[in-house]
Amino acid sequence: MYQKIVLVGRLGADPEMRYAHNGQPVTTFNVATDRSWTDANGQRQEKTIWFRVSMWGKQAESCNEYLAKGRTVLVEGEMSEPKVYQRKDGQWATSLDVRAVNVRFIGGRENEQVTTTADDDVPF
Repeated sequence: MYQKIVLVGRLGADPEMRYAHNGQPVTTFNVATDRSWTDANGQRQEKTIWFRVSMWGKQAESCNEYLAKGRTVLVEGEMSEPKVYQRKDGQWATSLDVRAVNVRFIGGRENEQVTTTADDDVPF
């Protein structure tokens, strides 16, 4: 079996890069995906779903360098098992985490497009 997720959305904050214990860079960033529709009563409805994305290796460095809050990206990757947790305010929430294999930078600096792909030797 194989699963793949494709997201198009905008970054909610600047990416954060760190280094794993083996020295490999990893960049994480949040992507908001928006959906809007008109319901049966003619009312406009909107829904935003947030995903936490991680990119490893050399591509993590590119993501950290070129991405910024508000930038639109297309992310291809694999989604991990959703995690349910309780927020500080007592509300329950779900974390949707994606391990990126490919990130395409859309829009931004004069509409340049840059694609970065994960290293083949990076273990999950």
